[in-house]
Amino acid sequence: MKNYSGIIFLSFPFAAGVTAAALAAHPFGCALCSSAAVVVSLLLIIHNPGRSEPGMALLFFCTGVFCWSSFSLCPPLPSFKNVHAGAITEILDSIPFDGKHSGAIIKALLTGDRSSLPRATVSAFRRSGASHILALSGLHLGVIYVFIGKILSLLGNSRGARMLRGTLAVALCGVYTAVTGASASTVRAFLFILINETGRSLSGRARSPLGTFCTALTIQLAINPSLISSAGFQMSYLAMLGITVLYPALESWYPGSSGKDPLRAIWKSAAMSVSCQAFTAPAAWIHFHSFPPYFLITNLIALPLTELVIVLAAIAALLEFAGICPPVLAYTCGKLVQIMEFCLETIASLPY
Repeated sequence: MKNYSGIIFLSFPFAAGVTAAALAAHPFGCALCSSAAVVVSLLLIIHNPGRSEPGMALLFFCTGVFCWSSFSLCPPLPSFKNVHAGAITEILDSIPFDGKHSGAIIKALLTGDRSSLPRATVSAFRRSGASHILALSGLHLGVIYVFIGKILSLLGNSRGARMLRGTLAVALCGVYTAVTGASASTVRAFLFILINETGRSLSGRARSPLGTFCTALTIQLAINPSLISSAGFQMSYLAMLGITVLYPALESWYPGSSGKDPLRAIWKSAAMSVSCQAFTAPAAWIHFHSFPPYFLITNLIALPLTELVIVLAAIAALLEFAGICPPVLAYTCGKLVQIMEFCLETIASLPY
């Protein structure tokens, strides 16, 4: 365990403590867990001044128990809906995207508002294994973040420019997270961005993917421990755990190649999908009692199209806001959505 010190070693006991307290979620259990956590934490601080790894792990476990138990006794936090995304929705509604459902799908992709989607479309996405595409998540914010990074790269690559780019990227992603409802998955992605950009600006600080994962997990649970029972929170972190732990091994199985290799790109996309599905499948079965058998085909087709549609729709929205959105852009974006919708409906019609 010596290689897993610091936040990597301590965040999992903290999350385990939050989970244990959530499993005892009733008034007597909360009071009992809170009292036990306080007593054990004080004993550890008094009798474990050397901060040994087992003692610190137990301390963080008890801290997680106390954190959830005390939070459960407080008034609930206000829920953030997409009430602040009205301006974005109005802009998207004013763009004549080609296709009957294209506008509704694009609105769901950029704002998380699925109120305009017909049930048949939602069902096709769900049966094909692409329901995560319609739910605003870390995937969407990640695409927006990369898009923002490409634009801000025009500022240059000096140290000052890099710090300015990082600050602007974090600020813009934070605004997007807030105005689209601050879902658990989107907040997780924002914390990843914040931690990575902070680490990038600090010279001499190595950034560990697992360290970023654990830091974000601890921060988000410390702020709102009740998220531990949220399906979106669990699926988001399980997917990222698969990407962090399993994906590098699967990606390395592809034999070395030089130059641009389209087969490597397909392999990386498949490895990413398998990594996410391997870790999220148990939780998906527990929460939704379903498993999409064609998830690999779905993701190989839908994810590249989704990324392209998000970028083009974001550009279209910006140009529409400026009053100069070309019709060809709206037409192209709508056609891509129609292609994606047709592919997913075809996959959804395949026998289970």
